[in-house]
Amino acid sequence: MKIKEFIGSTVLDKNANVVGKVDNVDFDTATGKIETITLTLQKNLFSRDELEISFEDIATIGAYIILNKEITKEEEIEEEAETVEIEIKDEEKE
Repeated sequence: MKIKEFIGSTVLDKNANVVGKVDNVDFDTATGKIETITLTLQKNLFSRDELEISFEDIATIGAYIILNKEITKEEEIEEEAETVEIEIKDEEKE
């Protein structure tokens, strides 16, 4: 699979619930291996959030990306809170 085919793939958790779509891939520059993938979570028409998943959490890659773990709404909310904290800290440095 080419990376351009991977971006935009639908991601399902281990219970076959749609989590989101692959938005970005982070590589280790020394080894060339994928470290994390960033998912775009569709909340509503005008709101999107991101969730970062470790490559080790991927069970299979094919027509869908299937994770070997369950993604709950609480986990998505925690990830959103971490993202907001990081953005706030970065803005304070500037």
